[in-house]
Amino acid sequence: MPVDSATQQAATYDDIVHAAQRIAPLIHTTPLLESSLLNRWLSVSLPDGQRHRIHFKAECMQTTGAFKLRGAANFIARLAERNALPKQFIANSSGNHAQAVAYAASHFGVPATIFSSKTISSVKAAATQSYGAQLKRFETRLLADAAVAAASQQPDTVWIPPYNHPDIIAGQGTATLEALQSLGSVDAVFAPCGGGGLLSGTLVAARALNPAINVIGAEPLNANDAAQSLRSGTIKTLSEAPDTLADGAATPCVGEYTFPYLQQLNHLYEVSESDIGYWTQWLHHLLKLHIEPTCCMTMQAVAEWLAQQDNPKTVVVILSGGNISPDTMTKLYQSDQLSKTPADKLAGC
Repeated sequence: MPVDSATQQAATYDDIVHAAQRIAPLIHTTPLLESSLLNRWLSVSLPDGQRHRIHFKAECMQTTGAFKLRGAANFIARLAERNALPKQFIANSSGNHAQAVAYAASHFGVPATIFSSKTISSVKAAATQSYGAQLKRFETRLLADAAVAAASQQPDTVWIPPYNHPDIIAGQGTATLEALQSLGSVDAVFAPCGGGGLLSGTLVAARALNPAINVIGAEPLNANDAAQSLRSGTIKTLSEAPDTLADGAATPCVGEYTFPYLQQLNHLYEVSESDIGYWTQWLHHLLKLHIEPTCCMTMQAVAEWLAQQDNPKTVVVILSGGNISPDTMTKLYQSDQLSKTPADKLAGC
């Protein structure tokens, strides 16, 4: 898909700063966490006494349990500022965006209906309904997307996209803005890639504060539409629903607003299912947090990138969400991944 200059300016740093002010009443300023053991393990290639530092931005501790609230809250709050709230909101989502829209819409007193595939996590489905939204399930994500497009033609109805909108991108960028304002200079920021909203906002915020910073993404190899799109120079759509533990990154394609930002990334790593499972177990163990595979897979990108560095680096990893179902937990722990330490894994990169 061609990229024009208007699309390239879909969201600006000022938009992110204003979004942070706008959504402050609805969100938590989430903490930054470290694991000294992980820092040491992933510094094995450095001279004695030198350490990489990995800071985790814990959006798993956000209201609704994921970064998605930032984008949805900004989208709706901007409408409220203009006295343009509709009679109903609709959205399509595999779970975290669903919860975010349900929560933010309820805050502003507007009903919401969510369109999802039947594979939506039971935890995310229950939370979405508990926030007051109606949930409609379909056989596939593509059918859900078609249904929400049809519903958007109803009068006084606003469709809140999960990633492909400037206000969503600006809201998602506030997570990185918070992290970098707290930490100051860092060498790289890592985030998972589904539709690209989080990575797009991350890139805008990070590059405004430090034009030389590395912005790096991670995507499931089994759902690598973004990587395919970057290699071809045009947006590619997956032909069928992907089979991946990282359900938050199982989007069929990136968007015309997000793609130009993804083209500016320093790198996008494609992560195998075994590596997704490996890092999910290890981050659960090291950070003592309930974290989704979607954000844990980003650690494979961190490990591979650090293996190429010959001096200490400070990086930020966006832990995008913590809404993980019992079924997914069962799959994750069918085999023990903790017998091989991250130091051993880094040595093999």
